[in-house]
Amino acid sequence: MVEIKTKYFGSIPLDSGLLVEFPAGLPAFERERAFVAIEHPRTAPLVLLQSITTPDLCFLALPVSEVDPGYQLLISAEDKTVLGIEQTVDPPANTDVAALALIAVRQDGRVSANLMSPVVVNRANRRAIQSVRWDGLYSHEHLLRLPSAPAYKTEQPCS
Repeated sequence: MVEIKTKYFGSIPLDSGLLVEFPAGLPAFERERAFVAIEHPRTAPLVLLQSITTPDLCFLALPVSEVDPGYQLLISAEDKTVLGIEQTVDPPANTDVAALALIAVRQDGRVSANLMSPVVVNRANRRAIQSVRWDGLYSHEHLLRLPSAPAYKTEQPCS
């Protein structure tokens, strides 16, 4: 079994079912073309996109519907061609297309999602692109509200 080295998870088996290919790479990471999508029940719905060639490179992502349940995916004709999906396909109705918002954690602790440029994956052929939309409907820094930590009650001594 083939394994890949990662900075955060050590060596992990490369399961071809989780392999995602970016034919043109990612903006600013054009040489990075192959990632493993790691999903773990303990961290669901978080998806980790781990580079196969660069152990230090791992992106955090969430399905766009988790960030904004009413999200409207818009894919250009050029991106549809790269993904290998029909030009007439309406992406939100197509269950073969997944859209992920890349997550950024700022130095001040604030967490944001990039809804302006989601990673779009054709589940059928595992091809992916970062689809940039220029209509201004969504931000590249959509702030996320994280759930607050549970309040633990301290038990009072018996009287």
